[in-house]
Amino acid sequence: MISLKNIEKAYQHGVSKTFVLRRVSLDVSAGEFLSIMGPSGAGKSTLLHILGMHDSAWTGEYHFLDSPVHEIRPKDRAKLHKQYVGFVFQSYHLLDNLTVYENLEIPLSYRDVKKSERDSIVCDVLDRFQIVGKKDLYPNQLSGGQQQLVAVARAVIAEPKLILADEPTGNLHTSQGKEIMELFKKLNEEGTTIIQVTHSEVNASYGRRVVELQDGWVVN
Repeated sequence: MISLKNIEKAYQHGVSKTFVLRRVSLDVSAGEFLSIMGPSGAGKSTLLHILGMHDSAWTGEYHFLDSPVHEIRPKDRAKLHKQYVGFVFQSYHLLDNLTVYENLEIPLSYRDVKKSERDSIVCDVLDRFQIVGKKDLYPNQLSGGQQQLVAVARAVIAEPKLILADEPTGNLHTSQGKEIMELFKKLNEEGTTIIQVTHSEVNASYGRRVVELQDGWVVN
């Protein structure tokens, strides 16, 4: 599903460069549950954003579902992302001017789901995440944990082929965090590919493989 070859990302400071990722090569099969670990500043989130096609300032080769991401236009990258990828951000990235309900509806609108079907799917997800009572609230009216739950719900609502999660339980209570990880496990068992960045050994244990980054290099 995913093949990375010699991915590098660096920031230019005058004549010098600071590398965030160095020659990262990685293959991820469809249906895998992969955990990316490593100390702060290792390049974990950067790698996740490259995989999610949010970041285009890198070098190397990236193939996703047979599409050469490194060669296609930004417009086509965005289309690929919207069609196949669900992303859980560490800082939620909910749209402040939209209600919880409207935030959840957006990924479905990208996939041309009919309005009547969208309503049904959103209601199911609100129920599944036990946030029915929050559907008309705006993100700034929610606690951090509630925003994270909505962010996870938004990532999974359109049944993407790939879920990318950056510290998905970082702002949740232990019980909520466990629920989210169990949900990811179930989705993975149903065929969804999941790649998570985590500091938690417990969360990493839900995955079938761990990739460790250190100073931008893959070290295992």
